[in-house]
Amino acid sequence: MDKKFLSAVVGTAFLATASSAMAYEAGDMVLRVGAANVNPHASDNLGLDVEDDTQLGLTGVYMLTSNIGVELLAATPFKHDIVAGGTKIGETKQLPPTLSLQYYPMEASSAFQPYVSAGLNYTTFFSEESVLGDTKLDDSWGLSVGVGMDYAISDNLLINAAVWKIDIDTEVSVNGSKVGTQKIDPTVAMISLGYKF
Repeated sequence: MDKKFLSAVVGTAFLATASSAMAYEAGDMVLRVGAANVNPHASDNLGLDVEDDTQLGLTGVYMLTSNIGVELLAATPFKHDIVAGGTKIGETKQLPPTLSLQYYPMEASSAFQPYVSAGLNYTTFFSEESVLGDTKLDDSWGLSVGVGMDYAISDNLLINAAVWKIDIDTEVSVNGSKVGTQKIDPTVAMISLGYKF
């Protein structure tokens, strides 16, 4: 995702003329909707690159206390080109739902709410296509860490920016034979609007 675009959105949040702060309390729910970019950092012995993709991202947060929340990250399916030696050899789609525990260090009434998160990711691959033959990418379980921030623009509306680093490894099989492990390990960046219930 364009770093200049991310900086512009964050800057807009700080310049917003919000007259009231958004208080987080136990039992609150926050729904965020925006653009999510998955940027893989592929590294392995297979010599493959995995291209990035941007889709509709969704996060839902349930506040356990005024400082601790549980977040579910979801999205519409991401589609990635698979490249070897600069040439596209295939593609795959994936869904990477991620469940995280969040910590908000600021006072609950602060309009600016930065947070850190850690959790568990499950990625499922489907619709694989390859010039090599019948290709299968196994599903993956891995850890995730993240940082983000909310900025209140009214009692219920907010602007959010967040980044996650996710551990994704998949076993690659071609024509029924395993050929190796592909490390994907993407950075996921999301800019969104949110609503607190």
